[in-house]
Amino acid sequence: MKLTKHGHACVRLEKDGSTLVIDPGGLTEESALDGADAVLITHEHFDHLDAKRLAALRPDVRIWTCAAAAQQLEGLSAKVNVVGEGDSFTAAGFSVGVLGREHARIAFDMPVVQNVGFLVDDEVFHPGDAFTLPGRPVGTLLTPTSGPWLKAMEMVDYLREVAPRRAYSIHDGLYNDIGLMLVDNIFSRRAQAQEADFRRLATGESVDLPG
Repeated sequence: MKLTKHGHACVRLEKDGSTLVIDPGGLTEESALDGADAVLITHEHFDHLDAKRLAALRPDVRIWTCAAAAQQLEGLSAKVNVVGEGDSFTAAGFSVGVLGREHARIAFDMPVVQNVGFLVDDEVFHPGDAFTLPGRPVGTLLTPTSGPWLKAMEMVDYLREVAPRRAYSIHDGLYNDIGLMLVDNIFSRRAQAQEADFRRLATGESVDLPG
């Protein structure tokens, strides 16, 4: 399985000629959806969901997301499948499990929205905007590293608790070069401490994974 990092929180997974795209939102380049066979959306925020781009997909491209995000896609109801924690399904040949229910809290006066994470082929876990613990071994963890809802300490604790063999930065589109350097330094230290492959992939960079 090939994983390619795209802008902000978006990744593409490819295997056996099929392409699954997760969270191609408003901070992601449009080319991330080129040739997509299925799309997963973790939640409704603009940096994860772009309804106009999804409307332009081929009619046969299916979308899986939570109920709240599906309400933003009412014009695409024929394409959209609503899922929640504990569900499992197959999307473009990939097996997907759904974990988590809520977005991390941003501020005391802002409502907490729905957020689901996706475990793909029992290998890659994309938590969306949350630090959901998968409750099982995960080979590759896509780790949020920026946003108004997280602290660096929480990111480090997440890497320690999940203890994946590989971790790659996502949700990093809000950083300038100095912020990205901070992410690189934290991931480098944790990779050494946990004897694992933890790093930030550049936009367009790919890695080969099991599965």
